Amino acid sequence: MLISQFAKATGLSVDTVRFYIAKGLLKPERSARKGGANPYQVFSADDVTAAQMIRLQQSLGYSLAEIGALAEEYRRGTGSPERTAEVLRKQIVRLEERQRELDAALVFLKSKLEWVEAGQPGSAPAPNAYLC
Repeated sequence: MLISQFAKATGLSVDTVRFYIAKGLLKPERSARKGGANPYQVFSADDVTAAQMIRLQQSLGYSLAEIGALAEEYRRGTGSPERTAEVLRKQIVRLEERQRELDAALVFLKSKLEWVEAGQPGSAPAPNAYLC
């Protein structure tokens, strides 16, 4: 499929697809049969899966640099169960820290809402008291 079809199939904008290609996150084939001197990029079902994995990894908090490094390990076949476990453990720690931050933010916001709904008696809750 061509870039516009790929973008539609993945729910990404064409600009995002081009950005991912420029960063080396996606590596579509070049078609000598289409595009003349500037061959078209042709995407496969594997590229759709790769795009879905990129979006999933981003939602889990991975940076694009980390995603690119992991994708390259996968392409080279140098990944191992031990390496996968290491990466997963690291991300679990990050997400648990993010969860603590979000929990603190929720406590602050709920306290602030209670304060507002009670007519703002006394001092407003301070965000630093909740470590957000």
